[in-house]
Amino acid sequence: MIKPDGVQRGLVSEIIGRFERRGYRLVAMKLVQPSKQLAEQHYDDLRERSFFPVLTDFLSSSPVVAMVWSGEDIVVQGRAMIGATNPLKSAPGTIRGDLAIVTGKNIIHGSDSVESAEKEIALWFNDDELCTYEKCTETWIYE
Repeated sequence: MIKPDGVQRGLVSEIIGRFERRGYRLVAMKLVQPSKQLAEQHYDDLRERSFFPVLTDFLSSSPVVAMVWSGEDIVVQGRAMIGATNPLKSAPGTIRGDLAIVTGKNIIHGSDSVESAEKEIALWFNDDELCTYEKCTETWIYE
């Protein structure tokens, strides 16, 4: 998901382009203005943390771009492309390492496991919003 700061800063195409150039397939995408309740559901695993109210206020402050990507090892590789939660600890070349400075405005969210991804996809998308297709370029990406 591209968070409110990424949308407001006009980084949507930059971020999508990085995943596309890597060879991953976009399966679903939508611009959403999250409610406070949806933000709280999304970050439910952080509910007991002191920063939870600030985090959920931020996520519901502006539209986000919710996305589902598909491809080999997408969760692990996607997280590597995104970079560390703290952008100052993110390597150059990662999304956060190149485009963010502080943890509270770190531009993008990526699921940390397949199980989290499945839960988050179900939260943001209905089954009929997920596209199944093959990209013609996949024969040039995969063996």
